[in-house]
Amino acid sequence: MRLPADHSSPGAARAAVRSVLAEAGLTDVLDEALLLTTELATNAVVHARTSFDVEVTADADTVTVTVMDFHAGPITHNYSKKKPNSSTRPIEQLEERGRGLLLVDQLATYWGTLHYPDRKGVWFRLDRAGAAAVTAPPATPASPPAETAPPVASPSAVLGDTDTVSIDAMRSIIEGSRSGQSGDIADFGEKLLGWLCAVLGAEGGAILVDRADGRGMTTLADHGAPVPGRGGLRVPINVGRPWRGELVFTQPVGSFAVALPEMAADRLSLMLENDRLRYTDNRRRTWLTYLAEVSELLAQSLDTELTLALIPRLVVPRLGRWCAVHVADGGGLRLAATAHTDESATPELQELLAEALPQLDDARQVSAAIPLPTPINGHAVAMSARGQALGVLSVGHDSAHRLDAEELAIIEDVARRAALAIDNARIHAERRRVAEALQRSLLPPKLPQVEGIDFGAEYVPTGEGVEVGGDFYDVMGLDDGRWLVVVGDVSGKGVHAATVTGLVREVTRTLVCDGRPLPEALGRLNETLVERGNGRFCTLALAAVTPRTGGRLDVSLYLAGHDRPVLLHTDGRTSLVGESGTALGLLKKVSLPQAKLSLARGETLIFYTDGVTERRRGAELYGVERLRLEASSLAGFPADVVAARLRAATLSFSLETPRDDIAIFAVRNDEAS
Repeated sequence: MRLPADHSSPGAARAAVRSVLAEAGLTDVLDEALLLTTELATNAVVHARTSFDVEVTADADTVTVTVMDFHAGPITHNYSKKKPNSSTRPIEQLEERGRGLLLVDQLATYWGTLHYPDRKGVWFRLDRAGAAAVTAPPATPASPPAETAPPVASPSAVLGDTDTVSIDAMRSIIEGSRSGQSGDIADFGEKLLGWLCAVLGAEGGAILVDRADGRGMTTLADHGAPVPGRGGLRVPINVGRPWRGELVFTQPVGSFAVALPEMAADRLSLMLENDRLRYTDNRRRTWLTYLAEVSELLAQSLDTELTLALIPRLVVPRLGRWCAVHVADGGGLRLAATAHTDESATPELQELLAEALPQLDDARQVSAAIPLPTPINGHAVAMSARGQALGVLSVGHDSAHRLDAEELAIIEDVARRAALAIDNARIHAERRRVAEALQRSLLPPKLPQVEGIDFGAEYVPTGEGVEVGGDFYDVMGLDDGRWLVVVGDVSGKGVHAATVTGLVREVTRTLVCDGRPLPEALGRLNETLVERGNGRFCTLALAAVTPRTGGRLDVSLYLAGHDRPVLLHTDGRTSLVGESGTALGLLKKVSLPQAKLSLARGETLIFYTDGVTERRRGAELYGVERLRLEASSLAGFPADVVAARLRAATLSFSLETPRDDIAIFAVRNDEAS
């Protein structure tokens, strides 16, 4: 078969050999045949760089493979019978491109070279173990003329009288390297070094590897006497940067002083590269897991100060011995948080950081990590998010430790994630301040102090307090001596709900202060919500409280779709009062029945929104009956205590954050007896 000068051609040649040997039933020498075919085909592709022919001949006992390329040129050996006293040039003296023939020389039963004016080739023959000796290699169209072949020389004859390593051992070592089944690379290295030292006559050897972890060259495997720090035989092992490798021997005396170590280094480079790739992959997986944990922990905090304090604790000791976070403050930098593996060294660290402020300020202006000089020994990275420079993250390490490029990249990544967490916490804090300010504008700043009437109120916003709720309450005095209590709940949350809440509150105040009767005021308010409420509706409880002689409070109560309030009697009994009408903002015409009641001394009227009764614990609701039961134990308490106790009971009912706003308003007849 003819194959192109392509990297896939050695694989095609192997497939052809495998097919022929399988058909001939000659599987005993399959591994050796595939290995040698690979060597010869690879040489044709890499060195001849021409297409090449592969010829395979097999019978029950032997296989012969010939690889012929079309690049004319000499091959040092014309034909070898594997005699130890061969007159041809020694195999170890072959030029670099011929060193693959070492394997052919060691593994093949016979091998030789072919020369023509326009092409050249190499052939080898493998005999089944125990096959009858033949007098010559088989003749093929591409093979040289047949001639008498002497018996195969013994391993000791090939390697020298002092060498005792068998060809089978060498074959096992090389095959282990090729198949990647050698087990632990250190164990494989020791076996390989033992064989090489025996062949080379060296007293000792070692495999040195620099994994770019700051420790320099370390010993992966060794054999025999210690190798010198300089001198001896040193062969580089080609491995992907930033790793480095070296095969080192004491001064060898064998005839394979150059060729075999270089061939072994070539095989070791494949194993070390696989080891480097596995190491790199595992390390990157570890870093990705670490970064995911950092992001998760930072995302859980929406408090700026807590986030700043958390960042150094996530860095130390994983990325360094100490860490410091400086935040931009008034054009300069302010130290916000530090962490050190040795807490007693924190004061000294803070002094060094104060002296290094100019370098830290420089780091704020660049996008990459900059080194901090001795004695601080570290790197500083700007923390920037959404185009804003928020501060600087500094990470320190031992002076003997050298951070690699990947560790620096991780520090920069942590700085970016920390900056985003800080910025998110600040945005959250700003939203919360805005929501709180807007919410305060929708509630009375304080409840009035009225002789004979006691007011108490509690309000709990939903979630983290960053949304403005639709629940509200209000109390105002009228010119005729009455006090108007308003408790409402606008549908939805957020700015739009707050707009409607403000509209309801101000329209109600305006209409009532203009002297409009309460039914008329509620009707006009309904018309306003239908026109300007943007589809939102409102439930409302409106109560006009009038002090009377004799110490009683008369109450005119209107419920526009709102929950009925609880009347708490002095003996602890409770009852629901009022009659619910139509919510405002849904229909043009509403039904608003009036209820009249009178509060005796010590009695309390309790208003609430659905955030109380619909508070959930799983599938269970807090409900009106539980509210009445809790209120029954509060007879005789001031109004503010009643509201606070009901608020606490509602919140403790469930561990979940409230899904809806909670508003509670209590009016108590506080007339002295």
